[in-house]
Amino acid sequence: MSDTPDTPQPLQFGWEEWISLPDIGVPALRAKVDTGARTSALHAFDIETFGPSAKPKVRFTVHPIPGRDDLVIPCSAPILDRREVASSNGERELRYVIQSTLSVNGDSWPIEITLTNRSTMTSRMLLGRQALKDHISIVATDRFLQPELSYDVYHTSKMRAVQPKRALRIAVLSRENNYSTRRLVEEGESRGHTVEVIDTTRCYMAINALAPEVHYDGKRLPRYDAVIPRIGASVTAYGAAVIRQFETIGTFCANTSAGIIASRDKLYAHQLMARAQVGMPNTAFAASPKDTGNLIGLVGTAPLIVKLLESTQGKGVVLAETKKAAESVIDAFRGLKANFLVQDFVKEAAGEDIRCLVIGSKVVASMKRTGADGDFRSNLHRGGSAKSVRITKTERDTAIRAAKVFDLNMAGVDLLRSETGPKVLEVNSSPGFEGIEGSTGKNITGALYDMIEARVRPAPIRRRKTGGKSDG
Repeated sequence: MSDTPDTPQPLQFGWEEWISLPDIGVPALRAKVDTGARTSALHAFDIETFGPSAKPKVRFTVHPIPGRDDLVIPCSAPILDRREVASSNGERELRYVIQSTLSVNGDSWPIEITLTNRSTMTSRMLLGRQALKDHISIVATDRFLQPELSYDVYHTSKMRAVQPKRALRIAVLSRENNYSTRRLVEEGESRGHTVEVIDTTRCYMAINALAPEVHYDGKRLPRYDAVIPRIGASVTAYGAAVIRQFETIGTFCANTSAGIIASRDKLYAHQLMARAQVGMPNTAFAASPKDTGNLIGLVGTAPLIVKLLESTQGKGVVLAETKKAAESVIDAFRGLKANFLVQDFVKEAAGEDIRCLVIGSKVVASMKRTGADGDFRSNLHRGGSAKSVRITKTERDTAIRAAKVFDLNMAGVDLLRSETGPKVLEVNSSPGFEGIEGSTGKNITGALYDMIEARVRPAPIRRRKTGGKSDG
């Protein structure tokens, strides 16, 4: 007997085989074998580069099933090279080259792939010499010598599980280089995404039915996978219009334009929360009541809170400790033609409130904020302090319900602990991350990216059919 180990039997390929490209989320594809070509070629469209020039990436979409342009797989990969390739008819094309794993019958190896439009070709992929391992033998007269796969995989719930963690292109709409903006860039880039900060007020829009666009500094903005709005109160209306334009294009926005507008309008926000039976302090509003006493009576007895509708960060919020003081503040605001709310003062809160950070449908962190000495307002911008706090199930449910009222995926919900349960003061659609990350030690920005990645890394997209049937 010979002690020589058995020589591995070569894989036999016919002129057409079923393959998988797991790195880019393509589990089943029919590929034509062409030993006359050096590099493999994949049918790709909507090809777009992104990322830093030192490490550029390319994103593209794939129609894996011939005749089924309604089925779309979004993909991305680092750019390996850019190479001039001659097609079979002699035309030369400069193509992006990526690397991906080729998988056949449990055996896998890396291959180079050029990206090109093969819509006129029968096969969605061509396998060149570089992809064919030394121990592969070609039987040019046969096809499907390896186990056959099925296009049915694209129509099952398992498809989401095989999708790779694709690099995303994300825009942060922000006018400030503050902690929250920097953290969004830092966290996104640490996950391999490309994050671009866009000044909201420098955007302008092409509004039309067939090709809505957003432009910036003289150029059309690229297609983003997601937009994270950080819209300041002073530009709410214009910022919401820009977000609405991204929504029209079909971009996922972490917070909707409608939710931002509703949360910023304090009167409308309280009406929406009242309709949803979210607990909040007794609140009254009037444009110009003849009797200030009637307005105060709707809320209760002094002390009372008088709050400008456009107030932010505790500005324009006054504590009136007596009825006479409340009347004086109301008359002063009315004299300035300012819109305001009158609210019951929750004494038992003792100058403290709780900020709950809601991401998606979950409270990911909460902190107790305490006002500076002599100040009933607990805003950190006004010198207040914060520490991590454990909240009750009722408080958690209240915060989640409040964010849901405005359809916000990211919200800072401020509530008070009262004798009758939690009372929501405000729902902030652009909550800051510095105070709550610092006081709780939690990666809030990471939780936001977890939510975004889950929403924009879907299973294959099924667009409206344009005709044709699956041949799988």
